[in-house]
Amino acid sequence: MSEPVRHPDLDRLPVATAIPGVRSALADRGAAVLVAPPGAGKTTLVPLALLEEPWLAGGRIIVLEPRRLAARAAADRMSTLLGEDGAGGTVGYRVRNDTRVSARTRVEVVTEGVLTRMVQSDPSLEGVGLVVFDEFHERSLHADLGLALALQARAVLRPDLRLLVMSATLDAAPVARLLDDAPVVESLGRTYPVETRWRKSPIEPGEWIEPHVARAVLHALERDDGDVLVFLPGAAEIRRTEGRLREAGLPPDTTVHTLFGALPRHEQDAAISPSPPGRRKVVLATSIAETSLTIEGVRVVIDAGLARVPRFDPGTGMTRLETVRVTRDAADQRRGRAGRVASGTCYRLWTRAEDRGLVPHRRPEILEADLAPLALELAAWGAAPADLRWLDPPPDAAYRQALELLRELDAVDDDDAATDHGRRLAGIGAHPRMAHLALVGADSGDAETAASLAALLSERDILRGRGRAPDADLRLRLDVLSGRRGAGGHGVDQGALRAIRDEARRIRRGLSASDSEGGTRTGIPGEAPSVGVLTALAYPDRIARRRPGERGRFLLRNGRGARFGEPQPLEGEDWLAVADVEGRGTEARIFRAAPLTLAEIEAWFGGQIEEAEEVAWDGEAGRVVARRVRRLGALELGEAPLADALPDAIARALLDGIRAAGLAALPWSKETAQLRDRLESLHRLEPDRWPASSDEALEATMEDWLVPFLPGFRRLEDLRRLDLAEALLARLPWELRSKLDALAPSHIEVPSGSHVRVDYSDPDAPVLAVKLQEVFGMLETPRIAWGRLPLTMHLLSPAQRPVQVTQDL
Repeated sequence: MSEPVRHPDLDRLPVATAIPGVRSALADRGAAVLVAPPGAGKTTLVPLALLEEPWLAGGRIIVLEPRRLAARAAADRMSTLLGEDGAGGTVGYRVRNDTRVSARTRVEVVTEGVLTRMVQSDPSLEGVGLVVFDEFHERSLHADLGLALALQARAVLRPDLRLLVMSATLDAAPVARLLDDAPVVESLGRTYPVETRWRKSPIEPGEWIEPHVARAVLHALERDDGDVLVFLPGAAEIRRTEGRLREAGLPPDTTVHTLFGALPRHEQDAAISPSPPGRRKVVLATSIAETSLTIEGVRVVIDAGLARVPRFDPGTGMTRLETVRVTRDAADQRRGRAGRVASGTCYRLWTRAEDRGLVPHRRPEILEADLAPLALELAAWGAAPADLRWLDPPPDAAYRQALELLRELDAVDDDDAATDHGRRLAGIGAHPRMAHLALVGADSGDAETAASLAALLSERDILRGRGRAPDADLRLRLDVLSGRRGAGGHGVDQGALRAIRDEARRIRRGLSASDSEGGTRTGIPGEAPSVGVLTALAYPDRIARRRPGERGRFLLRNGRGARFGEPQPLEGEDWLAVADVEGRGTEARIFRAAPLTLAEIEAWFGGQIEEAEEVAWDGEAGRVVARRVRRLGALELGEAPLADALPDAIARALLDGIRAAGLAALPWSKETAQLRDRLESLHRLEPDRWPASSDEALEATMEDWLVPFLPGFRRLEDLRRLDLAEALLARLPWELRSKLDALAPSHIEVPSGSHVRVDYSDPDAPVLAVKLQEVFGMLETPRIAWGRLPLTMHLLSPAQRPVQVTQDL
């Protein structure tokens, strides 16, 4: 075995003690799990220490990093350790919209989506000897997918492929089991003591966090040494806090930097670089600074205790960003940033009592994310979730919903296999919705607009409202993006604008690559789609129709309601393609959309329009309506009268109207009401022979006994012609029907010769109400049902008042 390459920092940093164990595990078992605390040096030193291992045989090492900034910083740091001038030599990186590699590159630091593309294009990962999954505790969707694909590639094609999973806070045992009981190597690390300071009282719910953060920063600058790292949930909070600090007046030797994903690279680099001698800095950062990133000089951490995470709602098919309380492991990671180079201080903007309520870990993204990208990757790979090995398999319901979306996008067939179009979508490297928009638009002749819109919908909004929500029209944003017109009084987010232009260029490159590879073309060649059509291609489930007679309120194709939060130029459009909606109530709020026409819907989505014959009860009209209707999901596109509706369908629709009105809608006479009660009385005596005839029983079985007598009727008033007595009797076999009058007679003849009606309204105790003088000579109480049930005699005076009630004359 050749002597491993030595690096200046290898023996100095804590992870050095773990390197021999990692080497041994990878050589003997082909896999290992490395647990090392923040600052141990695992991200930059471990890949370099493994470069000359015999089993690598000159091959490459792929290092997977969850964030672009961390990937670039790690590659630059490793290049510095090798004495090289920046990434692109022995160490390079591939991140979205930025690649620096060369023929000499042996360590490639990549972000997670890039790894998936590499595996899809070359399942055997030719020339790669080791894949390193860094900061795996974050459990991103792409990291879980990347590990699952790498495990299958190793099992089927590359048994010599080594896998190394690294993390600072990982529960190593489950990962080790997944890697065929791989050895777990631990580095104790070396951190300096960090004093934790808490709030004495909690911040009230709904209260702005920025004033508290700004006060904490000013206090720390006055009391503590070193640079200050502040954790905030998002860019909006960072901007507001920055404004408050500048208004408050910082010490003259202090500079404020911001750090979040959408910033230009030079601003990110400035935030993580050491402060010049004699100066201090305050870095306002999102969770991007939690792991894999060293910010030189930090000795104070101020943690707002919040994080912004995406949450996918399977019920609506929409992902929304939620601001949530930080988890225990993330809070500890943040705190550890203050003890990297010397003793430090962590200000937590929550109380000790609140701290005890922190959940230990964030749920893995695979359990709560939009699974459409994962489902497309698996379809392109040719596998179902059950074919791969996971720490947490994708939830069945969410995965089925993802496949349903892919079918709407023509990305998978009925067997869930990737179509030719689906494989082209996977090659774009964007969300399937955006890739579908871009490809169909490009195939129809307008790749420029399609790529720009796909990029615009992939990033945060470029328009900022000034006292009100910005104009929701996507056409305005495209004009601003292209420079065709101004923002119409709105502010423009320059960072988002740059990110969108970068993403649009990347998508156009993907479209060019797709064209060169051939494949089935989609769309309508020569018919450039409108912005509304392009938006609807990405969000076919959010095509919307304005509710009749209302402005600003719409029904989406998926059945949900949606509205504009305040007056908008688009509120009077009959049809919209909605890109951005948010809200859990009965109506979501529309943020970005574009107008559509019915003609465009029919031209571009005609294959998804369903035509059906509908026969239904119309409660407002009070009649059965038969029509031929054209629908796109929950949206009605048009209708025509249906003249040849089946009589049975009309009868069943009328039954819905009867159910709504109740049994009282039927033509009950004294005779039919008594007949119902007679039948129920016999049912009480012999439930196995006689059908139940109570109101509840009749309502529950109307479809059986009433529907056959309804053909020819369309309105409730038509029921006056219904032979209700025959409908009730039709439930009886002939044997019982012939015995009904004998067993439960409607009238009883008394000694006076009168035929007196029997009252069966109490089925368990039928009543015979008769004048006393009319029963002189009656020796016994009359009985029915073969003598089993005596009638209750109400003996009346000449004034029809009961003189006596008896069942025993």
